[in-house]
Amino acid sequence: MAAPVKSPVDGAVPAMQKLTIGKALNLGLRAAMEADDKVIVLGEDVGKLGGVFRITDGLQKDFGEQRVLDTPLAESGIIGTAVGLAVRGFRPVCEIQFEGFIFPGFDQISSQLAKLHYRTQGKVKVPVVVRVPFGGGIGAVEHHSESPESLFAHIPGLKVVSCSNPADAYWMIQQAIDCDDPVLFFEPKRLYHNGQLRSEVDTTTPPGPLFASRVVRQGTDCTLVAYGPSVKVCLDAAEAAAEEGRSLEVIDLRTISPLDLAPVFESVRRTGRLVAVSEASSESSITSEIAARVQQECFYSLEAPVLRATGFDTPYPPSKLEEHFLPDLDRVLHTVDRAMGW
Repeated sequence: MAAPVKSPVDGAVPAMQKLTIGKALNLGLRAAMEADDKVIVLGEDVGKLGGVFRITDGLQKDFGEQRVLDTPLAESGIIGTAVGLAVRGFRPVCEIQFEGFIFPGFDQISSQLAKLHYRTQGKVKVPVVVRVPFGGGIGAVEHHSESPESLFAHIPGLKVVSCSNPADAYWMIQQAIDCDDPVLFFEPKRLYHNGQLRSEVDTTTPPGPLFASRVVRQGTDCTLVAYGPSVKVCLDAAEAAAEEGRSLEVIDLRTISPLDLAPVFESVRRTGRLVAVSEASSESSITSEIAARVQQECFYSLEAPVLRATGFDTPYPPSKLEEHFLPDLDRVLHTVDRAMGW
C-alpha cells in the first residue's frame, strides 16, 4: 500500500467544497501537482483546451507547459513517454481522451507498464496513472462509450480503480498518483458534470484507502454491487425499491483490481442474494468474477443464484439505441425481482 497522500498546500482549497465529479478530479490533480513537482500531466488536448471534458482545465496555465504537456494523437507514444518519465523519477498522469482510443497503447500498457517492476525484480518502479473516461450515456459515436476495464483487470501488474462520487474522485486520483504501481483510473464520463451528484467534499481527510470497496447504502433483502457509473443506477434502484418496502444494500466496488470482496461476502451472508451491475458486457467480465467468487465463498448463505444486470454481449450500439443497451433502474429492479422470486 502506498504512503498516505500528502495534504494540499495550506490555503490551496477550502476544507469543504461542494463539487461535481469533474471538478473534484480537477482539484485532486491540482492538489497532487502542488504537493509534488514530479507529477506531470500529459495527453491529447490536456493543456490549452483543458481536455475534451475540461478535467485538466487551468492546469497548464498554472503549472506551465513543462508539467502539462499536449501530446500528438498517439496513445502508444503517450504511454511509452510516461513509462520513460516514471523510470527517471517522475509520476506521470496520462489522459486517454476516450476509452475506445486506448487500444493503440494496449501493448505499451500490457507489455511494458505492467511488467517493468516484475522484470527488474523490484528495482524499477513505474508510478504511472492512466486516466480513462469510460462508459456510455453521452450520445457519442463509435469507440466513445465502451467499458474495457475487464481487459486491464486481467493483466497482472496493473491496478484498476473507478470512482463514482465527488469525494472519491478528489481523493482516489491523488492516492492513485501516490501509488508506486501503475494504476488504470476509470472515470464515469457521463457523471462528470452531473449536478445531482454535486456534494460536499472534505479536502482535508481521505474517506479511506484506495483499494477498498465500501457499503454506500445498507439493506437486508438483497445486495447490489457495482462500480463507476452503475453505482448511481443501483442507488436509484434501491431508493425506488424502498418505496415498495424492499430493502437493498448497495456496495461501491471502487477497486476492480485488486478486488476487495470482503464487504460483498459479509453482505451476501446477511441478505442471501446478490445482483452485480455493470455497463460492460457480461461475458468474461468483472461481474463474472464477482459471481464466481461469491459462489465459492458464500455458497451456503445464498438463497438464489448470483444474477447480473449488464450491457449486452454486442458492440456498443449507435446513440439512438444506447438507452436500451445500458442497464437502467428498471433492468436492475427486474433482476432483483428474479432473485427475490427464486
